[in-house]
Amino acid sequence: MTRVLVVDDSPIDRILAGNLLAQGGGWSVEYACDGLEGLEAIRRFRPDLLVTDMQMPEMDGLELACAVRRDFPDVSIVLMTARGSDEIALEALQAGEDSYVPKRALAQRLVETARRVLSARHDDQVQREVLRRLNARTESFTLDNHLELLLPLSRYLQLSLAQQWGLDLSTRMQIGMALEEAMLNALYHGNLEMDQALRETDEMAYSQIAEQRQRQPPYCERQIYVDVQTTPESATYRIRDEGPGFDPSKLPTEAAIEDLDRPCGRGVMLMRAFMDEVSFNDQGNEVTLVKRCPNE
Repeated sequence: MTRVLVVDDSPIDRILAGNLLAQGGGWSVEYACDGLEGLEAIRRFRPDLLVTDMQMPEMDGLELACAVRRDFPDVSIVLMTARGSDEIALEALQAGEDSYVPKRALAQRLVETARRVLSARHDDQVQREVLRRLNARTESFTLDNHLELLLPLSRYLQLSLAQQWGLDLSTRMQIGMALEEAMLNALYHGNLEMDQALRETDEMAYSQIAEQRQRQPPYCERQIYVDVQTTPESATYRIRDEGPGFDPSKLPTEAAIEDLDRPCGRGVMLMRAFMDEVSFNDQGNEVTLVKRCPNE
């Protein structure tokens, strides 16, 4: 059974997160009340996943995550952030942590985020030997508007590039997060023409409308196109939808830190944080992501 360690100095938040993971994921959950106790627990029973608060006495979440990444690189890490911690969360993601969840959205996002992180780790182990000797590739994919197609493709692309370039887990996860956000934008913003303001005010209504549009024309007739070109030096991803697009000139040159937790700001911000180049076509329905091999 998958083993999870939850570390938080708040008993209420600690139990809330643990119950969500135990009930929603069916995982075995252990607890620690601060970073030092958490590090000792990791040495004792080696969890598959660490879920930790960022602000704690003795040893905070970032210090704990750094120690775990150094001494136990096979342990996946998800940070829990309180309001006002978005800038620190971004720095942590860029430093190599796997993902984060705002505390106010634990019920909606924690289990899903944990599943994605754990699935990515498992996929890495399964496909490592298959892709290790791949030197270059050109691939094209055409997908319908379904998450069960988009998310596995994102994981496949990050895994295959990781093996081709010999990437560490942190870099691989960052690339995968950028690709996932680009594909989700193509689905929801592009083909389904979803109003992101609605998601901020009523996420349940947002999800219901998205599900309806997946079955209604013209939305259900649209597709997403993903073209990939990789060499030993660089990887280029072009992701195009068939929606009406938008005016790319209205995007800020750099996403604001305060937009990291907003559905309408998170995607572009993470793409820019983790890719070397991000550009849109004039119509706004195609994004090109370029990553240069960090080992070159």
